[in-house]
Amino acid sequence: MALCLRPLPGVAQDTIPTGVRVGLTYDPSTRPGVFVTAVAGENGDSVRAILARDLDFGDRVNVISAEAGTPPAGRFNYELYTKLGASAIVQAAVTPQGSLHVAVHDVAAKRVLNVGDFAFNGSMPLSAGWRLAVHRASDEVERWITSTRGIAATRIAFVRDQRLWMVDSDGANLVPVGVGGTALSPAWHPTGRYLAYTQLADDGLNVAVRDLQSGQARRMPRMGSSNFTPAFSPDGGTLVYSAGDDGTDLYAVAAFGSGERPRRVTFGRGTPTSSPTFSPDGRKIAYISGRLGHPEVYITDADGTNSELLTEAPSGDRPYRSDPDWSPDGRAVAFTSQEGPNLQVMIISIRDRRIRQLTGDARNENPSWAPDARHVVFTSTRSGAKQLWVLDTESGRARQLTRGAGVARQAAWSPRMEQP
Repeated sequence: MALCLRPLPGVAQDTIPTGVRVGLTYDPSTRPGVFVTAVAGENGDSVRAILARDLDFGDRVNVISAEAGTPPAGRFNYELYTKLGASAIVQAAVTPQGSLHVAVHDVAAKRVLNVGDFAFNGSMPLSAGWRLAVHRASDEVERWITSTRGIAATRIAFVRDQRLWMVDSDGANLVPVGVGGTALSPAWHPTGRYLAYTQLADDGLNVAVRDLQSGQARRMPRMGSSNFTPAFSPDGGTLVYSAGDDGTDLYAVAAFGSGERPRRVTFGRGTPTSSPTFSPDGRKIAYISGRLGHPEVYITDADGTNSELLTEAPSGDRPYRSDPDWSPDGRAVAFTSQEGPNLQVMIISIRDRRIRQLTGDARNENPSWAPDARHVVFTSTRSGAKQLWVLDTESGRARQLTRGAGVARQAAWSPRMEQP
């Protein structure tokens, strides 16, 4: 996506030069108010609604959205927007050439902060590709305003009724992945093109990798009758998964190799070992082991050396930890923990090993980090049935992502997407 410094009609042309760090100047203890104007062009109301919702779900700005009216023309009355509490104005138009043209105004400076074009690439209005272009625009707008890129152009893969599904980060565009038979524990390739998962077959549990563009899938080498919980390395070249018979260990293999034998990473001596998750630099792996007689989170170097306990056994008569996921900034691991009568989502700091409980209502499990290392998606029964929820770990704000019949669980948040 290339940025273009051609302003909308009536927009002042004093934009920040290309290459200069953008971002409003505002009190960091507050969230800047952002006014999203009515959008010109075909399906403008839908574009405005998606932009406003994406910015709201990012939890970094306060959205002030125009619910009706005509798109603005001419120069803005910045004093009026100041009275409305806006620090920035988002102005957009769908062009006849098939792109979304967006300008962001700095209200205090009374000038255009930045502008950009986001191509629909021939996608039909409201289709997955069309929506992805709007989500990308939202993410860039958030970056222009806060200096942090948004997470709207992402997807969540999850399991419902033993099948794999995907949904946009705002809860729209729910589609089946198309994997036949029982499928579990999805894991994204860092490019977003491939999805690894566990599949139940006549010969046991297998790990497969599916190309989401071509729809083709291939089975990974088996090491025993149970092969499950795959995870890609950050560079995408290695796939690690749990495998074995009576006990399981972690094995690593080239993600797109020619059938070479997997390399053993852990040596659990007959205890169950599963659920690997890589540190962002690829040097370490967090995983679950039952070597203490109950599951806890451990970390090891990626080659299997220097294994150590990450979580200490909790108090109570049913100690249980599971579902680790390493945050994209490398600072913490999210996991599920038995806390009293229910499972809860926790995070542990890698630096000082301090644990913080994120959830407390009902049963909560299976956390997965968003690319911004701020939001997590997880399974919760707080609405009465198991559905996916998204939590802002800084403010504590939660929103329901999935609805409808069937249990939604084992969510995996994608990287930022380049393809619908």
